[in-house]
Amino acid sequence: MQVFKEISTLLLEQKPFVCYVKPNESVWNLLLQQNEEWVEFTHQAGFVFIPFQEGKQVVIPFEGNLFLQGNFENQIKKTAESFTAENNQKQSFENLVANGVAAIQSGEFDKVVLSRKIVLKEQIAIVASFENIIATYPTAFRYLFFHPKVGLWMGATPEQLVKINQNQFETVALAGTQLFAEKVIWESKEIEEQQFVTDYIVANIKNKVNQLIVTDANTVKAGNLVHLKSFISGELTADFQAIDLIKTLHPTPAVCGLPKENAIDFILKNEGYNRKYYAGFLGEYNNDKQTDLFVNLRCLEIDNDVVTIYVGCGITKDSNPEKEYIETENKSMTMRNVLVSKTF
Repeated sequence: MQVFKEISTLLLEQKPFVCYVKPNESVWNLLLQQNEEWVEFTHQAGFVFIPFQEGKQVVIPFEGNLFLQGNFENQIKKTAESFTAENNQKQSFENLVANGVAAIQSGEFDKVVLSRKIVLKEQIAIVASFENIIATYPTAFRYLFFHPKVGLWMGATPEQLVKINQNQFETVALAGTQLFAEKVIWESKEIEEQQFVTDYIVANIKNKVNQLIVTDANTVKAGNLVHLKSFISGELTADFQAIDLIKTLHPTPAVCGLPKENAIDFILKNEGYNRKYYAGFLGEYNNDKQTDLFVNLRCLEIDNDVVTIYVGCGITKDSNPEKEYIETENKSMTMRNVLVSKTF
């Protein structure tokens, strides 16, 4: 398909661009920056790429750049390979989780989201793997982002940060994870974890917006996983606009913990690596008075052909370190199951 040929050319030429497909849509969007400058996000309309904490806040502006759209037809999944990690990190991650549980039990915070990165031994075919992501996860926000001063990232995230149309907004509280099954039974740990996220969002916006509506938590499928999700919607007021809502929400307890500041401090001191754009957010900001942003989960980074997958899980007082490690392995399969090996 022509769009994939265009992506291949842009990668060869090292031109900044993003290609993305919104959830439950077959329309591809391709935004090409006309120069190689890094444009810092200062609330201008464009596709934003924002880190978890540390790093460059990047935007590819809509104004002055080329924006193309088209429809996919009969996307067929290509043969994926079995990719292996350089090391399984099992013991180190379980130790990290145990430390998190101990900190919760000592009263430092109620929840913390801990993560790890998985470095693959093999190299991947970037465009073919992206085609597989698009074909395999129709309900996710699928993207491929490249900037020579930022790097290359792609993923299929199930989590909306916020959707805004004029002054109406919608966000989600997504947490709790298990492998898909016909009959899903949620444990108290997972229900509590999801409720933490809902309560945080509501507490921080209820006095700033109008007509707040919160749904019950329901089970939703994302690839081979299921999560608990509540929808939260309302109306922005004149003194609480889109950027205020985004700053309030990011990062939510779904990617850092609660209380937020204590959890972030623990993450930065104990995870032992920089999350970069994992658990940050990305998407369209103020495109014709509409904003459509997603949390950067189920993603990977490619740097000099080295593939790094980022995965994490929510830790509460009832967390079991080995089960949490298994959860990160299951989440990593979202990416590992669609990667195509690079041929030389």
